[in-house]
Amino acid sequence: MTRHVKILVTGPFGAGKSRLVRTISEIDVVSTERRLTRSGGDGKDHTTVAMDYGRITLGDTVVHLTGTPGQERFDFMWDILSAETDALLLVVDSTAPESFDGARDLLARFAALGVPYMVAANKQDLPGAASLRAVQQAVAPGAEGAVLPCVGTRAASIRQLLARLVEEV
Repeated sequence: MTRHVKILVTGPFGAGKSRLVRTISEIDVVSTERRLTRSGGDGKDHTTVAMDYGRITLGDTVVHLTGTPGQERFDFMWDILSAETDALLLVVDSTAPESFDGARDLLARFAALGVPYMVAANKQDLPGAASLRAVQQAVAPGAEGAVLPCVGTRAASIRQLLARLVEEV
């Protein structure tokens, strides 16, 4: 029997949420990206304004990935998208320690869902990436084992992380 799991993919602006969903999805991603009026500073020129949706099958489990916008001005979408979520994947840009406080705040906000979660320490392949321990201490203190390495442009990296999260559901 096929099982369906909905994972909310969230994180600060520029963490790599949309890229992660696009990399792993086995269907064409439903995306609501729009051009930024000003560059995001890191060369980013598009942003998600409502959601990203992708899907992947892991064994007998169909995983529905719903990505949230990273900008707080679109935070009204967070509650809408989090309805009936089975698990949370918080994506953090390991090369941007200035975003760790915002990621910790998001984790606290979504903790009210009462669902299993993982923190994807994304961009671990880039120079200057913070260690998993540093990300864990800054974003999810006391949550040993909840922070895993991730390279959002490599399907194998994402698949491993999602498989572990699905086991928690």
